[in-house]
Amino acid sequence: MREILIRNADFLLTMNDARDELRGADVLIRGGAIVSVGHGLKTSGEVIKAAGCVVTPGLVNTHHHLYQSMTRAVPGGQDALLFGWLKTLYPIWARMGPEEIFVSAQVGLAELALSGCTLSSDHLYLFPNGARLDDTIAAAQEVGLRFHPTRGAMSIGESDGGLPPDSLVENEAKILEDCIRAIDAHHDAGDGAMVRVGVAPCSPFSVSRELMRDAALLARDKGVMLHTHLAENDEDIAYSEAMFGCRPGQYAEDLGWTGADVWHAHCVKLDGQEIELFARSGTGVAHCPCSNCRLGSGIAPVRDMRDAGVKVGLGVDGSASNDSGNLVAEARQAMLLQRVARGADAMSAREALEIATRGGAQVLGRDDCGEITPGKRADIAIWDVTGVESAGSWDPAAVLLAGPTRVRDLLVEGRRVVKEGRMASLDLGRVIERQNVLALRLAEAV
Repeated sequence: MREILIRNADFLLTMNDARDELRGADVLIRGGAIVSVGHGLKTSGEVIKAAGCVVTPGLVNTHHHLYQSMTRAVPGGQDALLFGWLKTLYPIWARMGPEEIFVSAQVGLAELALSGCTLSSDHLYLFPNGARLDDTIAAAQEVGLRFHPTRGAMSIGESDGGLPPDSLVENEAKILEDCIRAIDAHHDAGDGAMVRVGVAPCSPFSVSRELMRDAALLARDKGVMLHTHLAENDEDIAYSEAMFGCRPGQYAEDLGWTGADVWHAHCVKLDGQEIELFARSGTGVAHCPCSNCRLGSGIAPVRDMRDAGVKVGLGVDGSASNDSGNLVAEARQAMLLQRVARGADAMSAREALEIATRGGAQVLGRDDCGEITPGKRADIAIWDVTGVESAGSWDPAAVLLAGPTRVRDLLVEGRRVVKEGRMASLDLGRVIERQNVLALRLAEAV
């Protein structure tokens, strides 16, 4: 069985239960799993030298819209709030098809990998012109990241009072049928799974109450997780109160959308009662700080959530509302925003990194990931701290304060996805070239 030894890391941040930090440490990998962590380990297999490096668990991205990497910085949406931004982008996204979905996922996942991400979710809630969830899964398999795609949906179009154009909404019975198809075709519930599928109606303002309830019942029958957007901004709260007569947290609870198998994106506007509900029920949150800043949504109460015991992970969100898919930069932004809101001692660099690794794995129900511990999967990021970003740092392990934003090496299931700062699993230049051709075609059509 193939072995890899990561040798002599300057700093090894394990994120284990004790949060051990080791100096000059080694990690032995066999068959996609971590078999030993310590000093002076030996192997007859491949050796990756880690002197001058900080080694961490791979980062975990708990919320993304990969298709949006093809619609960055679109005029008309650059300075809009959430609902106006969506109204600008929906007609463009309606022109996409299977190739656009596949190529944009390749680009988005490669960008994540270069920022140290080994496991990413994706919320695909529109399927124009024959696109399917399978298109993103194929992209993830080519890039080599561990993947948790969610079969999203929109069913209330403009003619029925919803935000999306009617061309992007689907029949609710067919939505549920395709959820079953995608789960049966791709979901793997086992340890070390490279693909798990979730069920994810887009948001309370784009699907019916009945679809939300039926989706929860279907997911639990199939043993998969549930995901949606919730309490993203003040408009979101106002819509919930006007349409449903309650706040988003109460709406979610009434329809079965709380529990350890549920995670919600954003949650910027959760109040104290909703935070307590999420903590009590084990409901997770995908915190997306850069997107929340870009759309002016606000600062999520992450400190309050963490203190209450809510599971919190990070999400880059879509590149049309973030402009980037850099997860280590997202972790730094999460730390800075809590300090802006609560003071300089509100969140440390190490806590933010924990949210980005172990925290995200917990949100996605991946007890087999998120730590450098024997028995866990070998999803590992190696950061070179000999460069200008860390020059003069007294604590190189505080990579979110003074460290690189691009990983040197990245292993997923013990396989090299990034090697010496470059994608090892695909020809990224070719993929970027095709992405730009397709994006120009969309722009010309508009």
